[in-house]
Amino acid sequence: MLTLGYHASHEQFPPSELLRLVQRANAAGFTAALNSDHFHPWSETQGHSGFAWSWMGAALATTKLTSLGVVNAPGQRYHPAIIAQALGTLAEMFPRRAWAALGSGQLVNEGVTGEPWPPKDVRNARLRDCVEVMRALFRGETVTHRGLVRVEEAKLYSRPAQAPLLVGAAITPQTAEWVGSWADGLITVSRPPEELRKMVEAFRRGGGEGKPMFLKVQLSWAEDEQAALQGAMEQWAPNIFASSVLTDLRRPSQFEELARTVQPRDLEGHVRVSSSLQRHVDWLSQDVALGFSRLYLHNVNRWQEPFIDAFAARVLPALR
Repeated sequence: MLTLGYHASHEQFPPSELLRLVQRANAAGFTAALNSDHFHPWSETQGHSGFAWSWMGAALATTKLTSLGVVNAPGQRYHPAIIAQALGTLAEMFPRRAWAALGSGQLVNEGVTGEPWPPKDVRNARLRDCVEVMRALFRGETVTHRGLVRVEEAKLYSRPAQAPLLVGAAITPQTAEWVGSWADGLITVSRPPEELRKMVEAFRRGGGEGKPMFLKVQLSWAEDEQAALQGAMEQWAPNIFASSVLTDLRRPSQFEELARTVQPRDLEGHVRVSSSLQRHVDWLSQDVALGFSRLYLHNVNRWQEPFIDAFAARVLPALR
């Protein structure tokens, strides 16, 4: 079954407005949603960053979304036992609807603790520690763990009947292959088909064969082609650089400074810019053909209501 979801961007909208948007998306025909647990936006221009966990409770309680996922980085800003408790509470209140995509994080968010920022291999090892802790807690075990994270005699007393999905977030084929060995599924971001195919093959090679694959689709649609391009430039230009660069930047202003070098042609392959609804249908059909069963559509510009209405009327039915 194909799931078509709406990406709720905390970085671009205040939480109250974002709640109204996800309610509108659900009423229009989007059956799922995704949001990211960040402390800072990607740029000063975006200008928001609500607390994902309290927002998720409101979104699940006021919609009929079949699922709501959160992209989270346990290990530095959050202790994994706290994330297990937060996610476990949502999964108990809203069975089978809450899940998490776990990654190694970015300095712009995790750096607020003032702790040293580890290199990538250490962050990955820390993430594995966190996943093991969280799964043991969901099983009802009393957990003591003394590794890259420390846990002493932790036990979750309020647990869901079924443990929520812990999906692995990956941007590179190397990470996707590693994620295949431990995650319940893969989530990555949209890119040209040949690059996505490498991600899929790496994930399956690493142990992901038969596991679900989720895709966050970054697009910019408006009724006018130039408006779609301009909206993408204003809101998403900082996000097109390699993850090896973006993960080590400390402040939103640094992302904004990088964006000054971006030209419209540079967005190609990173954001699907088009005013043609059929073009978006064609792009998304390619994603489905590669094996992605859950697509979360992120219209990166600020014109959310027209996007929700147009895609619900023309794009979602064509894909279904």
